Amino acid sequence: MDPHLLRTYVTVARLASFSEAARELGYTQSAVSQHIAALEQDLGAPLLTRRPVAPTAAGERLLEHAGPLLLRLDAARADVSRIAAAPSHGLSLAATPTALGPRVLAALPPAGVTLRVRTREEVPAAVATGAADLGLVDGLAAPSDPLRMPDVAPLTTEGVGEEPVCVLLPAGHPLAGRSGLRLGELADARWLDAPDAGLPLAQLRAAAGGRGFRPALRYEGTDLRVLTALAAAGHGLTVLPRAAAVSVPGAVAVPVVAPRVVHRTELVFAGPPRGAAAGLADALLVRA
Repeated sequence: MDPHLLRTYVTVARLASFSEAARELGYTQSAVSQHIAALEQDLGAPLLTRRPVAPTAAGERLLEHAGPLLLRLDAARADVSRIAAAPSHGLSLAATPTALGPRVLAALPPAGVTLRVRTREEVPAAVATGAADLGLVDGLAAPSDPLRMPDVAPLTTEGVGEEPVCVLLPAGHPLAGRSGLRLGELADARWLDAPDAGLPLAQLRAAAGGRGFRPALRYEGTDLRVLTALAAAGHGLTVLPRAAAVSVPGAVAVPVVAPRVVHRTELVFAGPPRGAAAGLADALLVRA
């Protein structure tokens, strides 16, 4: 399939409009229609209904393939450009909110850094496509176990830190005075679903045996302060790395004692880091 036609199709499907897609891509509406017709002829199936503009069943299936295919193409272009280019003087870092612990922040260069807070799915993609020189992702894992990464490109990961995790409870919660908590005994509690700010509920559920952890409130953001304020106000529990959970006003951080899990942070890069990226990578790996 011609990737130019595939990009046009994805844009039309996302915007549900030929004219809006033409405006975004810089084509005429006639050219967009020709791209879609050519792709439908190539695949031998209609991909879009016209009124309203929406994917057909075949079009929906193509969309499932299109994202990873286009990402791999972008990653290949970025990889070749990265090898051919001179090292940049600055540093672009993509990181999840809870990966930015005190050790990471202390290791950042004093100048020339662009820091972008992204979701766990977006960080590897940013590194693969060259939007970031380095990435930092985090998650719940057994001690020394690597995190699972999406297969978006040939990326290298290195562990740069592990720390205990805590359940963040409102100060008046009946369990706030405990010295430790088992995740299993909290499976039926009220939880905050904040996959891009805290540790995802799916990871807690898997660690505790695959049951419970139903959300009482969903937070679709990356600001840790909002997440901890929601927990302190009693809207639900959340699990955070110890450094992020302690000293939250109106809340108490109680360590998770079972199962034996840690908050793990990994450095993500494509090819050997160079320039300022190499300096940060070396600092984080030496400290780890």
